[in-house]
Amino acid sequence: MRREPSWRIPVGILGMLVALAVYAIVIARYVPELVAGWPILVQTAIYLVLGVAWLLPLRRFLIWMETGRWG
Repeated sequence: MRREPSWRIPVGILGMLVALAVYAIVIARYVPELVAGWPILVQTAIYLVLGVAWLLPLRRFLIWMETGRWG
């Protein structure tokens, strides 16, 4: 356990918030136009996948925030 705070944690949290906001805006802006005519179940599957996809890089990012290493 670390004894002193690290600058990576607040920077990482702000970075995650900015990245998630950009991701959400891009998805909300472009995906509805692409999938508007598709069946509802396919649209649901697309939005579920896109709603979980942002979690993929999160593990490495959290490791960087805690240790300073990307792996």
